Amino acid sequence: MTNAEDQMKRGLAAVILAAGKGTRMQSDLPKVMHEVGDRPMVHWVVDAVREAPLEASPVAVVVGFKRETVERSFEPRPDWMRFPVQEEQLGTGHAIDMASPLFEDEVFRANTDVMVLCGDGPLIRTGTLAMMLERHISTGAAATLATARIEDPSGYGRIQRDSDGRFQRIVEQKDATPDQLMINEVNPSYYVFKADELFSRLSRLKNDNANGEYYITDVFELMKSDGLLIEVIDAVAPEDILSINNPDQLATVDSVLRGRMSMGSNQEGMNA
Repeated sequence: MTNAEDQMKRGLAAVILAAGKGTRMQSDLPKVMHEVGDRPMVHWVVDAVREAPLEASPVAVVVGFKRETVERSFEPRPDWMRFPVQEEQLGTGHAIDMASPLFEDEVFRANTDVMVLCGDGPLIRTGTLAMMLERHISTGAAATLATARIEDPSGYGRIQRDSDGRFQRIVEQKDATPDQLMINEVNPSYYVFKADELFSRLSRLKNDNANGEYYITDVFELMKSDGLLIEVIDAVAPEDILSINNPDQLATVDSVLRGRMSMGSNQEGMNA
């Protein structure tokens, strides 16, 4: 049996980060509950991982601020959906760790890949995620991330590569040097991991950074230092990662999404 054939037998789960408040949105709603295309933005992300060929299960939506509002929006709750709770906002790595009880079964964890996404990215496409997963499966990587190249990378983590173009690390905006800030290949937070390799490293994360938070992005550096394979695929269209941090940006993304809806879909990949 080839490595790819063996990988295809693995299950796929998803963890979607949806615990934040989004203070700049000028609203009492959780950030992910603001609507685009007449639906809360997190619903579009859940749809993306549930569409064929992904059909992720379980899908864990990590909630925090006004979590009941997020949970109620999915009623009646599907049997494949879970809502881990992040009581304190201690970073993306900490948020994912709140989903770790779902992966306690050793056999399940050893035979499952887990897609990690942010709940405030409604322009995400199933096709892009499928390309990322295909690269992950075909290479047998411990982790794979999809990147985007944009004219103005402000606000995004930068993808640092070595002189041969190989992935080195993800550098968050607040921790970047002036040279690193010039990099225009950015991290839109599209990840897929072997579940056992991910959850076994979360306890090693440190919060000695500008935000005092536990970054999921540091897991890639830990894996690389442990000699594991990290794959990177430049597959995300710049339009797909438009920021939503204020009402004006929300209106822009709403317009883009409605344009896609008028053409029949929001789910094709960048190269479709």
